[in-house]
Amino acid sequence: MGPVTIKSCGRLSAVCLVLALSGCISIPNSSTPRFYALSSVDENQVSKKFTIPTGVIVGIGPVKIPEYLDRPQIVTRTEDKMLQFAQFDRWGESLDLGLARLIREDLAVMLPGAKLTLYPWNPLMPVKYQVTIEVIRLESQLDKDMFFCVQWTVIDVQNSKTLIIKSSDFHKTITPRNYSGLSKALSMACASLSGQIAETLASKP
Repeated sequence: MGPVTIKSCGRLSAVCLVLALSGCISIPNSSTPRFYALSSVDENQVSKKFTIPTGVIVGIGPVKIPEYLDRPQIVTRTEDKMLQFAQFDRWGESLDLGLARLIREDLAVMLPGAKLTLYPWNPLMPVKYQVTIEVIRLESQLDKDMFFCVQWTVIDVQNSKTLIIKSSDFHKTITPRNYSGLSKALSMACASLSGQIAETLASKP
């Protein structure tokens, strides 16, 4: 009986190991991923609004991000400037698409009545202005600040003319000092960027 019991236990252990590795058995101590989304501004957060001519359609995008940011994990930097990828703290959507969506939502508040669309849009849509954005740097340390540098361009689509190319830098304090605070800081930086874009669009005929 003894040898049979030991052999049976060995087989049971082997089966449990296979099931655990295949994900059929949940491990109580495993961490659950946390997902974060960028937040747009609301009416009472905007101190100044702008207007553009009625009927003008503004296209937002594409937004280009560095390859090291093109992943679900939130990326920060360590004290010695090494990249650090959060294992369980992730963006709820692709960062490039999330930034485009956020800027569109912010502009909808800052340019009341404006017609806004996201790239790619229907080629039959008569878009007047296109705003393209390239993220040059997005660096942050949770115990310090966030630095956000972008280059953005406003294009007169109907006349195939570049109207402005501008670089904008933003420093934001991460509060609280965690990934939720980082998401909030990036949202605030995008609100500042959207304000610059809205003012530029309003100045065009």
